[in-house]
Amino acid sequence: QVQRALRALTIPLERLHIMKGHMMQAMRRGLGRHTHSRATLKMLPTYICATPDGTEKGDYLVVELCQSQVRTLLVTLFGDGNLNPQMMYKTFDMPEDIMQGEGEALFDFIAQCVSQFLADTNSSLEHLPLGFVFPFSCRQTQLNKAELISWSKGFSCRDVEGKDVVQLLQSAINKQELSHVEVVALMNDTVGTMMTCSTEGRPCEVALVAGEQQAPHVPGWSVLGGLSWCSPPSLSADKGSNCCFMAEAHLVETTEETSGRMCINTEWGRFGDDGILSDILTPYDECVDEESSSPGEKRFEKMVGSLYLGEITRHVLMALATEKALFTGSSVAVLKEKGVLKTHQVLDIINVEEGVAVTKRALEALGLQPNERDCSRVQQICRAVVSRAATLYATGLAAVLSYMCQTRDMDQLLVNVGVDGELYQGHTRFEEILQSVIKLLAPECVATLLPSTDGSGRGAAMVTAVAVRLKAQRREVAELLAPLQLKHDDLVQVQALMRQEMELGLGQETHANASVRMLPTYVCHTPDGTELGEFLALDLGGTNFRVLVVQVTEEGIRMASEIYVIPTAIMQGTGEALFDHIIDCIMDFQKKQDLTTHTLPLGFTFSFPCQQVGLDKALLLTWTKGFSASGCVGQDVVQLLREAAERKHHTGLKVVALVNDTVGTMMSCGYEDPKCEIGLIVGTGTNACYMEEMRNVGTVEGDEGRMCINMEWGAFGDNGCLDHIFTSFDKIVDDQTINPGKQRFEKLISGMYLGEIVRHILLAMADKELLFHGNPSPKLYTKDIFKTKFLSTIELNGLALRQIRQILQDLELNASFEDSVLMREVCHTVSMRAAQLCAAGLAAVVEKMRENRGLDKLSITVGVDGTLYKLHPNFSHCLQKTLRDLAPNCTVSFMPSEDGSGKGAALVAAVACRITSPGQ
Repeated sequence: QVQRALRALTIPLERLHIMKGHMMQAMRRGLGRHTHSRATLKMLPTYICATPDGTEKGDYLVVELCQSQVRTLLVTLFGDGNLNPQMMYKTFDMPEDIMQGEGEALFDFIAQCVSQFLADTNSSLEHLPLGFVFPFSCRQTQLNKAELISWSKGFSCRDVEGKDVVQLLQSAINKQELSHVEVVALMNDTVGTMMTCSTEGRPCEVALVAGEQQAPHVPGWSVLGGLSWCSPPSLSADKGSNCCFMAEAHLVETTEETSGRMCINTEWGRFGDDGILSDILTPYDECVDEESSSPGEKRFEKMVGSLYLGEITRHVLMALATEKALFTGSSVAVLKEKGVLKTHQVLDIINVEEGVAVTKRALEALGLQPNERDCSRVQQICRAVVSRAATLYATGLAAVLSYMCQTRDMDQLLVNVGVDGELYQGHTRFEEILQSVIKLLAPECVATLLPSTDGSGRGAAMVTAVAVRLKAQRREVAELLAPLQLKHDDLVQVQALMRQEMELGLGQETHANASVRMLPTYVCHTPDGTELGEFLALDLGGTNFRVLVVQVTEEGIRMASEIYVIPTAIMQGTGEALFDHIIDCIMDFQKKQDLTTHTLPLGFTFSFPCQQVGLDKALLLTWTKGFSASGCVGQDVVQLLREAAERKHHTGLKVVALVNDTVGTMMSCGYEDPKCEIGLIVGTGTNACYMEEMRNVGTVEGDEGRMCINMEWGAFGDNGCLDHIFTSFDKIVDDQTINPGKQRFEKLISGMYLGEIVRHILLAMADKELLFHGNPSPKLYTKDIFKTKFLSTIELNGLALRQIRQILQDLELNASFEDSVLMREVCHTVSMRAAQLCAAGLAAVVEKMRENRGLDKLSITVGVDGTLYKLHPNFSHCLQKTLRDLAPNCTVSFMPSEDGSGKGAALVAAVACRITSPGQ
């Protein structure tokens, strides 16, 4: 019979694996917005988003409400890693009528205790932050805002449920004329356990409470006038179990917080209330549950909580006595009394070195008459009950640790776990069982268990101190980033300035001095879908260039292409040599594609500054990108290409259009969507083009129809009109470029510069000791070391991604998790400003087009290309949202372009052929 009972209390390893999986599923359901209400694990957000870093200092007041007492503490931290806090406390007995009286009377009593305590300490502090330990079920919506759901533990004060208990306490404190006392945090003791174990260089991110939290025994307390110095005893009456941990905030769908981490109070005592643990419940568990005040509820709690372990043991002993396996020949009536065997007695029985003798005395004290065999068997049963509880605690903890490891995308999780409670302190093998089970169930996790000291007192002070530190840091960060955070009115002004500069750029008299050049492209039509034929395209914009053949059919577009290299000697040689080389490559491509006998129309994407004077005529203004071929500047590049063809006796060349990549982007998307009349590039650089009414283009003769205008909007602001939104960081970046004072709009938006802006902000924050403890790596001082692609990676949800750790490692930055959160905020601020400014420019374009056409509402499509738009996780969304706000009368769709500089150039040629040869 004894062996059968022991087997029932032993859970096989494979069943523990299943239980761990079920608990992880329950955790996810508890965090889910749509599944939370039905979850057995409530996974309550605590709004604690950081652990102590050891720099906290100052005086903090703690008030703990528990049992029939109020405990007040004054904790002083010295910024020494929180190793030696100074603590002073006092407890006040609470009259019973207050516990069942008016809510206002309860909070007035607490405030009076605070007032008396501060008077006794002769406190003269100007500002005293207070942490409130309130061990009742609450709906918390901020760190300092929580509505009471229901009373328990003998409390039933009227007119409190559904109200914010923090506000009730603050109002009562204000009535005591304690205006310097501010309630900044509300928490429970599990969270406090985690916080007491975090010191400098050793963050603690998990806490486990295993039964009633014990008062620390500290000899030699000195008590002066009712005030005690040193570690005060905890008043916690909670004999249950719980766990909390730092979760990735974006996974906590029940809150609006998406950045960083947040401490989650699992409230795992109700795990199993859905029947998931029914196969491991023993008859003894069922008896305990039936006799409890809440049958069918808190099933996990009733298997592990110190309130129940004595009861489980009692029922096992009673069953074995009934079967004559224990206490034969003696009365066991005492075992029928509920609560006669306490958990601390069970722990005494299994822990004492004297063994049988102590067990005998403990059982005789209950009125039993055990023999030596009875004592040995009782010891076995007690060990089995407590070991099962420790194993279940370990399984729950393994589920939490594996969940943390998975959601942080780590191969191995190294974590500190703060532990407190009667079982941890009273069972010599508790830690050993915990570690061995974790090793079997979560081998990817290494947990270091740290004993907690007074989680409900000192821990509450730590929560309060961290809240104060973060609030001060938040204020400094907000001041530093404020100039980059543009308001709606700022964007409306930028939109108006862009519109003004556009008009100047289009005007015949004002064009020469306009910062937005508004260059005519001589592209006067967009595709209408009737284009057919075979076309060549040439894309020249760097050391590599492409030759393409594009077939436009009724079924769609087919393309073939090849990339050719331009050697440095040719890039920097003569113009003749450069264009001869280009013709050689075209001839090679046509030969490979079996096109040598074909004369195909060619569209030429030429990504260098030009003055275009016709669709197939453009004068090179200057070389860039490492080119310096002689005899080309001021010449018509299309004519240079034609002359090279003549030299090479290549008669099958018919250049019909020269375009830039922005126009190509518009045309490429225009083939798919006839409403596409705007092109936008947001990548390494930025530019836009759109179809303008010819009557408004003062730089070209003719009033009929439309023409695509290449805005060259990167130079917007070069005349100083955007100086008011340029920050000190923008000025530093501008000064260090090869063209200071030029392309100023582009320097606020494009991928070439955003990383540099972020780098200078990070350095400024480190200088103010807001980042990296004031010690950035030498590498961070290197120009262009912080790539714009880093912004995209860092702004993805989930800061623990491997890529982010790799970025920090590459930059040799010793960054804490809080540093990573702040870096993410900086990246987000810079990229969102870029998207908003881009939207302001685009709003000016679409509103002008709407007014040009005399429409109340405009529906139009933007063809868009560029890595910043396509790859950044938030840029496109922010751009589109801001555009809707700034141009509410325009419905704008965005179509990502596919190969604007290749396919787009061919389509410009195709449209040109359609227009010039309408009958073909």
